[in-house]
This record gives sequence, C-alpha cells and structure tokens, in this order.
Amino acid sequence: MASNVKFSTTLGIFGNQSDRWCNSGYKQDRSVDELFEAAGKIQELDGVELFGTWHINENNVEQIKGLVKKYKFGVSTLIVDLFVNPKYGSGSIASFDTKIRKDAISDIKKYMDIAPKLDCSILDIWLGQDGYDYPFQVDYLKAWKNLLDGFTECADHNPKVKLSIEYKIREPRNHLYMADVGKTLALLEKIGRDNLGITMDVGHGFFAYESVAESIALCKFYGNRLFHMHFNDNYGFADDDLMVGAFHMQDYLELLFWLKKIGYKGWFSLDQFPYRDEGIGACRESIKMIKSMQKALDSVDSKEIEKVIAEGDATKSIALIRKIIFKE
Repeated sequence: MASNVKFSTTLGIFGNQSDRWCNSGYKQDRSVDELFEAAGKIQELDGVELFGTWHINENNVEQIKGLVKKYKFGVSTLIVDLFVNPKYGSGSIASFDTKIRKDAISDIKKYMDIAPKLDCSILDIWLGQDGYDYPFQVDYLKAWKNLLDGFTECADHNPKVKLSIEYKIREPRNHLYMADVGKTLALLEKIGRDNLGITMDVGHGFFAYESVAESIALCKFYGNRLFHMHFNDNYGFADDDLMVGAFHMQDYLELLFWLKKIGYKGWFSLDQFPYRDEGIGACRESIKMIKSMQKALDSVDSKEIEKVIAEGDATKSIALIRKIIFKE
C-alpha cells in the first residue's frame, strides 16, 4: 500500500507559528527559501502545499518553480487565503457584502490561473470566516445561495482545476457553513460540477465527532468527491493539529483501509502545527507513523478484514484491531 502513496506537507510546518497567546510565535521566522530547504531534508517527502500570499503570489511564480525543481517536489495544492486576510473577517464567498464576495471569487480564480504553471491541479478552499456566532445574526438562505453561486462561478472558470473544499465544524467562527461532510456534499450535489470536491482533514473529522472512515466512504458514494487528504491528530475537543496517530490509532487504521478500498489516488498531505516542536522531526514521524499503520494493515489479508466488516460482530472487530496492532 505505502509504495504508491505520495506524501506532501504544508510548508508552514517548518516555520514560525503563532497562536492567540503568543502572537510573535515560538520560533524564528523563515523565508520561503529556508522553508523549502527544511522540506528538502525529508527524504520521504514528495511534495509541498503552498499558502497563497505567504508562499506563492502572482509575482514570485518563477522563484517557486525554481525551488520546486531544485528539491524535486510536486505541488500538491495551493491554499487560497480566505481566512487570514482581515478583509474576509466577516466572510468571503458567503459574505453579504457584494464587493467582498467578488474579491473572494477573484482570489480563487487568480490561484486557479497560477496552479497550472506549477503543474498543480488542486486548490484547497477552507472558508474559515464564512459562518456566524450568534442567533439572528445571518440570513441562512442568502448565505447558502451566495456559496452556491460563488462556487459555481469559480468551478466554471477552469474545469481542469479542482476546487477542494475543506470543511470544519467551527473555528474561528463558532459556526461554519461548511461544517461537516454532509453539508459539504449537499452543496456539491446541488452545484453538480465534477471539479468540485472535498479535502478531508482528518483532525476536522475527529473534532466534528465523525467517523472519518465513513466520511471517506460517503465521498465515494456521492461520486468520487474526495480530492485531497490532510493528516493530523487531536484530542477531539479542538483542532490541535498534532502529529499523526498520537490519539486515534484505531480510527486511523480504519480510515487508511477505506482510502485503499475506495481507490484513493491523491496526495497524503500533512497539515500540522508543531508550535513548540521541531517541524522536520514532526513531519518525519507523522510520515513514518502512516507507513507503519499501512504496513500493519497489509499484514492482515484484506479479505479477512472485509469478512469481519460484513459480519458486524463488535467482538470480532476488536479482535481484528488487536491482530493488526499487536500481531496476536
């Protein structure tokens, strides 16, 4: 299983990261060149994710192309900044301000034009500011109409570039419109464009109390809507973006099985925030953990796993997990 997997990571894992308690961050700032240099030290890494305005913009495409070539990386996705820019603090595509909404759509189209220059076919769209905090604060029908119209316009801009919506139940807003797999798939079904799909952030799924394996299966059920994967872990109460497998080992084993079952061919990308920890080590350990879990899964015949699933006997399911992990 592992030999066919392409691993990538957000470049931010190697840089300085701030939180609400330490705005300056816990480390030294690094230039884009230094971030690529750090990524280049990880032999298992095949590609990187680039954040719009932080790492990639209209003026440095040639520089980034040179760095990508130098370190022999692919660009797994471009992340459009619709959540850090204070202009979008009250919403982007779903905004009730016509100008703001047009600016957000324009930003997405701009990066849709940049992506092919880097041999990248996917844009990650996380609408972290599109939501609300209080009752009676928004017109829900109008907001969802704006989402539908905005994504339709963007999807039609270039059908060859995939727009991958990354859902999250909350944060920074207390409620986000793109909150879970069901709401996101409902919107995609309504729009009906083949280049609209989902980025499955595993930690967001845990945070939303989803079975990520089921969410992966639903993406297949609704027509191969799983475009991209983000791997991290958390305690289940917040989007901690910790190293893979720290807490949800059994869930990870199941979701990796289902990724193989549905024939997922996309990137395995890390989206983690090692605020105080060394990014290179965090990246390496997460990749090694994923590979180790894949190896453990491969040690058990897939037909045996399918048989246990078909029987639906919980005791046999637990026995299977014990066999995968402990070889007993």
